[in-house]
Amino acid sequence: MTLQTLIKRNIKVYFKDKGVFFPSLITPLILLVLFVTFLKNVYIDSLKMQLPESIVLSKTLLNGFAGSWLISSLLATSCITIAFCANMVMVQDKVNGNFKDLTIAPIKISTLNLSYYIATAIVTLLICYVALFVGLFYLSFVGFYLSFLDVLLTFVDVFLLVLFGTALSSLVCRFLKSQGAISAVASLVSTIYGFICGAYMPISQFGKTLQNILMFFPGTYGTGLIRKHMTRGIINEFAKNGIGNQTIEAISKSFDLKLTFFNNNVSELAMYLVLISTICVLVLIFLVLNYKVKKVRHQHKIKTIS
Repeated sequence: MTLQTLIKRNIKVYFKDKGVFFPSLITPLILLVLFVTFLKNVYIDSLKMQLPESIVLSKTLLNGFAGSWLISSLLATSCITIAFCANMVMVQDKVNGNFKDLTIAPIKISTLNLSYYIATAIVTLLICYVALFVGLFYLSFVGFYLSFLDVLLTFVDVFLLVLFGTALSSLVCRFLKSQGAISAVASLVSTIYGFICGAYMPISQFGKTLQNILMFFPGTYGTGLIRKHMTRGIINEFAKNGIGNQTIEAISKSFDLKLTFFNNNVSELAMYLVLISTICVLVLIFLVLNYKVKKVRHQHKIKTIS
């Protein structure tokens, strides 16, 4: 019951701060508009360059492909960057002294930190699902080729990426003790992460050495999963429109629809295993660190009493 109360309290604190909530909610929508306005034609032209001259795709297929690719990129970055913004509550509690006040009460530190994690995950998931619904709504106008299974798997992918982003941000924010620090980190992550995971620019456009290095980042596999499921229907339509397997293979590699790790194709199952394993490891590290803090405080109390 204490955990549930703390989770509700953290969520209310986040939504109460309009200066943090509204930018977090609006940012994915603004990015979607910017992507569609400035980047859509770039990716359509890049796709056309890889097609045989005899193949002419419909505007719906071209827009559907570009839209699906851009929305998958938007979701991949939002799941991480919004998690850092949502963790602002934990940092604010440290700055305002609320964290110490809460620990004075009969509340375990592990319960308090778990409440931050769950609240951050819920808030991030809510905003990212709103962005996903807007993205699907946009695709329904320009070119919707997702099957029910692909839509369902995309929701699962977003859920896992949110858990990853929440675990990563919780671990990092645990060491931050000022609002300026969390703002700086959030800005840094939002700027760099999109390039690291291949969201702003396909990893295939980088050099081979850098490609192999980026494949060690778990977020890359999360991005790959969303891309795979959002574009699978369109790729099937490409085949129906006379595009050969070799051309489809080239398009898939060029747009990171197929990931390779040192020239070995990474299966969908392997992507899920990497992402889920990383989430478990990050959460375990987070719990171990909290246990050590609890143990140190317990020893300090014993020394004080004696």
